[in-house]
Amino acid sequence: MDKDIQNYMPMKLTADILTAAIEGFQAQKKRIDSLISDIKQQLSGGRAEPDATADAPKRRRRMSAAARKRIGAAQRKRWAEAKNQAEATAPAAASKPKRRLSAAGRKRIIEATKKRWALVRAKAAQAAPRKKSGRKKAASRKAGAKPVKKGAGRQPETAKTTEQSAGGV
Repeated sequence: MDKDIQNYMPMKLTADILTAAIEGFQAQKKRIDSLISDIKQQLSGGRAEPDATADAPKRRRRMSAAARKRIGAAQRKRWAEAKNQAEATAPAAASKPKRRLSAAGRKRIIEATKKRWALVRAKAAQAAPRKKSGRKKAASRKAGAKPVKKGAGRQPETAKTTEQSAGGV
């Protein structure tokens, strides 16, 4: 059986055979690329063009030195105009004198502030006695109930568990 295969396969690959093989594989590649792009279009609803290949790289456009000089000069001109406009508006704002507070005005403000704080303190003093009236401790205890110590059921602040000291909680 191996002899039959050898009869059909040429022993030497010539340049013509290799060129034909390359052309055939390139045609298969184009067909496969178009099928892939069709499937991608169906999936995403996007364009149906095949992806750019290495055959057609984008070329950068070259700019002449004269064109660069023209662009630079135009940009410098735009910056100069913007700077002149900024300088023209700045003196108009700076020409206004700074406002100062007179001694009499300052004194009136201080007196008004003191008066407001006096009213606040007076209201706080009136409200303070009302807040102190509360329920009596003796009336809240039931007959025969033991008094509860403050902080019962809690650990003291100094005695921490190993988990708390390790930073777990």
